[in-house]
Amino acid sequence: MRTTLDLPDPLYRRLKLQAAREGKTLRELVIRYLEEGLRRGGSPGPRPLPQVPEAGRRIPVRTHEELWALLEDEGGPAGP
Repeated sequence: MRTTLDLPDPLYRRLKLQAAREGKTLRELVIRYLEEGLRRGGSPGPRPLPQVPEAGRRIPVRTHEELWALLEDEGGPAGP
């Protein structure tokens, strides 16, 4: 089956370079990556909470996303 994908230029260049390194066609490489992704199944799942020392100020957040946003805004650790 034929289809059209609209890939960002930098991603397309990376794929072409990787295919050339492996001696594969772009088609072969994309098929392999798609099959590997489907084999893994599901979504990556929630990001784990960072380790926070017991001492310190309380942070008024209710979800992992709110905590990561707060940490990223304050220059804290980047999420996985």
